Amino acid sequence: MASIFDQHLPRTPANFAPLTPLSFIERTAEVYPDRLAIVHGGLRQSWGETYARCRRLASSLRRAGIGKNDTVAVMLPNTPPMVEAHFGVPMAGAVLNTLNTRLDPETIAFMLDHGEARAVIVDPEFSATMARALALRTGTAPLLVIEVEDALYGPPAQPLGSTRYEDFISAGDPQFAWELPRDEWDAIALNYTSGTTGNPKGVVYHHRGAHQNAVSNILEWDLPKHAVYLWTLPMFHCNGWCFPWTLAARAGVNVCLRRVEAQAVFDAIRQHGVTHYCGAPIVQSLLVNAPDSMKENVPAGVKAMVAGAAPPAAMIEGMERLGFDLTHVYGLTEVYGPATVCAKQDDWSQLDIGERARLNARQGVRYHLQRSAEVLDPETLQPVPRDGETMGEIMFRGNIAMKGYLKNPQATQEAFAGGWFHSGDLAVQYPDGYIKIRDRSKDIIISGGENISSIEVEDVLYRHPAVLAAAVVARPDPKWGETPCAFVELKAGAEVTEADIVAHCRQQLAGFKVPRAVVFGELPKTSTGKIQKFELRQRAGSGAAIDG
Repeated sequence: MASIFDQHLPRTPANFAPLTPLSFIERTAEVYPDRLAIVHGGLRQSWGETYARCRRLASSLRRAGIGKNDTVAVMLPNTPPMVEAHFGVPMAGAVLNTLNTRLDPETIAFMLDHGEARAVIVDPEFSATMARALALRTGTAPLLVIEVEDALYGPPAQPLGSTRYEDFISAGDPQFAWELPRDEWDAIALNYTSGTTGNPKGVVYHHRGAHQNAVSNILEWDLPKHAVYLWTLPMFHCNGWCFPWTLAARAGVNVCLRRVEAQAVFDAIRQHGVTHYCGAPIVQSLLVNAPDSMKENVPAGVKAMVAGAAPPAAMIEGMERLGFDLTHVYGLTEVYGPATVCAKQDDWSQLDIGERARLNARQGVRYHLQRSAEVLDPETLQPVPRDGETMGEIMFRGNIAMKGYLKNPQATQEAFAGGWFHSGDLAVQYPDGYIKIRDRSKDIIISGGENISSIEVEDVLYRHPAVLAAAVVARPDPKWGETPCAFVELKAGAEVTEADIVAHCRQQLAGFKVPRAVVFGELPKTSTGKIQKFELRQRAGSGAAIDG
């Protein structure tokens, strides 16, 4: 028998609306139409103007026959069209596929075909790559190519001879009556994971998850109204960790940045009063290690969010000297970017730098609107003891998780086995509930039957004052099976030998964990600053190299 609370209490448009981040720009344009939304060179664009342009884009896409569940790919840097695409494309009912601008034409061609793109918007900087990708497509369906013009960059390297973005926008209706998704489970975005041996997997986001993570960003950072945000994080990466939608919710300012260079970052902070930015550890290190002359008159209090490798003590100290406040987050493409945060406790500020670094190096606790983030035994799916020692796998469940992998039901089923999203990251959980990654399952080095965490060795390497970046991978060894091989990138002007690095590690690590080889040089990194370990495994001759 139905409960009294289920009788005559229907869900109607009056009491229920699907959650979508598109509602954020609608409200902000109504309430703050004249507030600054986008800065790009000499361009100053208000939220009212931005909303109208997004509606024009949606209208023009519809007129071109693109609608619900059609894919619109974009190959754009952090420029105004990229911000507009995050709203205009889903306003048309379509799905936004932000392409990694660092990828090769073959991979781009695969993504266009696999995602069944109906249109692609291209920045002039990437026209030559896109031209080659278009030629490599195996799909025969027509593809609308829309070319952006950017006076700050110049003419395209290879004109594609197609529709111009401004012409396309201008033909649209600024009052286009876009609609909320019929179901908040509808797809809003498609993001591809990086593949190293096979094809990359297409991660599908839904409107509800994008909304929930955008709001969580506000809650984790106490993001104020009208925050000024500098785009150092690529918007193609997990939709910029959902920050295009977050900033719309707070009527913030998008300060666009085509390339991340220390001088450009510090100039933007001074000129525009930047209050917040995100980036991988390499971005933070770039700023910390910049010449003092670049840092002059940089205001204190800028808030930085870092994800990827845990911030070492040297980075935290450097950020504190800059007067910047660092927040450590953790996540994956499959959970919309960051989904846990190392929430700071009040008493941490009284601790010495070493202890603060140890605490801040943890991946932390679940985002506000994520249902759960736990370290579980991958076999039993039971929580591991919260002792900071017992290893398990980080798993998520809740609203901030992908719909699944596009056209890959087996991978989707495996990822969600047992009702949890399996991250593949091995970690421990402390008595206070904070999670700390020990390694990726494929990054554990097994030497003479002993497990060695590459992250543990890397943490020690980062404590050396000459080390800018470090990564440790397995190297085949005829006696031990595998031994640690360290790849080290030194700070500018630093001089250190292999023996110096080994001696430093011996002071802090058990003998079997000390690297048997040290290779100096610049480390290969992705466009977001993540060190590409698969390439280092290949250099080291590791059998795990094929696993990426």
